[in-house]
Amino acid sequence: MTVAIPLTTDAFTPQAHRLIEAVRELVEISQGTITVEPAAPVFADPGPNGPEVRMLTASRQVLLDGEALPLTRLEFDLLLFLAERPRRVFTRGQLLAGVWGYEHTGERTVDVHVRRLRLKLGGGLPVITTVYGVGYRLSDEARVVVQPHE
Repeated sequence: MTVAIPLTTDAFTPQAHRLIEAVRELVEISQGTITVEPAAPVFADPGPNGPEVRMLTASRQVLLDGEALPLTRLEFDLLLFLAERPRRVFTRGQLLAGVWGYEHTGERTVDVHVRRLRLKLGGGLPVITTVYGVGYRLSDEARVVVQPHE
């Protein structure tokens, strides 16, 4: 049995250390082995269809099929948060904490920003998918490329 735990930062958090040690103990009890390998950074993989969204994080610019797309600070941060964590679903509370930095505002704030972001990105291929009863995620078909240092 193989268990992969993606850890995207260079330094392990105390929680990550505890998790790895707990897994190590379980593996050693069953006389298995465990290896720890650094994970490569994960970015959204551009698909073959739909418009391409290119995020230039150093200049905080977004290009939609090569054309500049004006986004507010929070719209940019929300799209970047989702693009850096593809295939992961986030509740409204998690998005408030991760993007806004606090959770004491109404969760419908997230809905409003997602709706505005969807309108700006166009109605062709959805970039942000609603997971009903849970929250939001980056669409599997979304072509979002994050360029960290340009």
